[in-house]
Amino acid sequence: MGRFMVSAEHNVVELPAVLDLDAIETLRDSLQEAIERGPVTVNSAAFEWVSTNAIFMLLSAAETARRYESQFVVAAATEPVKAAIARLGLSSEFAGLLKG
Repeated sequence: MGRFMVSAEHNVVELPAVLDLDAIETLRDSLQEAIERGPVTVNSAAFEWVSTNAIFMLLSAAETARRYESQFVVAAATEPVKAAIARLGLSSEFAGLLKG
């Protein structure tokens, strides 16, 4: 599997409709690359299904960005993503990360 689309111009990581266990390593690499360049926007508008591990990967990436003193947001979160976050009891952790 290749990298997720990372726009160099805007440092946006575009995520696919299905983010499962097979995609975790690629997601990690793409997020790490983006975080090292500066503020990151993760566009999750295409999400239809997301694994628990992917949710935790996003939370970990947000913490890494914080350590780099950089902004990290998850834009256009779909209802399935919001539902997964709530189901895992992570709403407060994602409160400052979700935009739109």
